[in-house]
Amino acid sequence: MGESSVKTLETRTDVSSPVVVETETRPESDRALLTRLRVPRRPRIWFEILLIAVSYWTYSLIRNAVPEQKSIALANADWIWGVEKTLGIAVEQSVNHAVNSVTWLIVGMNYYYATLHFVVTIGVLVWIYRFHPGRYAATRLVLFATTGVALVGYYFYPLAPPRLMNGQNFIDTVLVHHTWGSMASGNLKHMSNQYAAMPSMHIGWSLWCGLTIFAVASAPWARILGLLYPTATLVVIVATANHFWLDAVGGMICLAFGYAVSRTWYGSMPHRLPRHPEHTGPHPASDLLNRVRTRR
Repeated sequence: MGESSVKTLETRTDVSSPVVVETETRPESDRALLTRLRVPRRPRIWFEILLIAVSYWTYSLIRNAVPEQKSIALANADWIWGVEKTLGIAVEQSVNHAVNSVTWLIVGMNYYYATLHFVVTIGVLVWIYRFHPGRYAATRLVLFATTGVALVGYYFYPLAPPRLMNGQNFIDTVLVHHTWGSMASGNLKHMSNQYAAMPSMHIGWSLWCGLTIFAVASAPWARILGLLYPTATLVVIVATANHFWLDAVGGMICLAFGYAVSRTWYGSMPHRLPRHPEHTGPHPASDLLNRVRTRR
């Protein structure tokens, strides 16, 4: 009887021990997976094109789906204008009228506003992808997080641009000079939310471009151009009456949030990561998917 008791205890111990081991090792496995996910990897061109296309489509869909609360947006614009007057920085109208008097200059700014916002941003992404692949994912995350948090601003704080304010005599330069391309004026205005001026993603994106170029480029002239680009963009968004100065501040805050997200995830600022990623094997997500298929 004593022998059977011993055997029973041994059997129970043998059966229960694997469960204990599995419970203890699962958190370590999860931590290892998380660590691998945070390691910068060489980007894949097909995935990046698909990701950027889907992300921008989703961003545009959500931004334009935000209700155009005209009365609230106009009231918020009046409040912003009042704050800027109190601070002594309400010079947007003077800049708008002064630049509008120089036809070639304002026409150039209209096309700048409509095109470079996309062209330069995509160009910087391609440049980082091609020549700094180890920093690409972290740099891209900054841009995505910046754009994502901007949607929150569009939803909770509808804001009319200066050109749509009542009784302030701002000039809608696209309408006056019949220039092409702006999604905010003319025949294309119904394709874009007119009251999503805060924060300014023209500033958020252009400053992202400028800081990325300044931090990564080695040629002095390229670094100087990197800093000049967001500066010129700031002048353009004000001269064309598409944004207030404070909209630009909102864009800067969103960008700071984007850098904080990237820094938290990757443990370093993008430009401090290795230029070329180390070989780390298959992507953790693919590896996990393969293991699930194998178990089935």
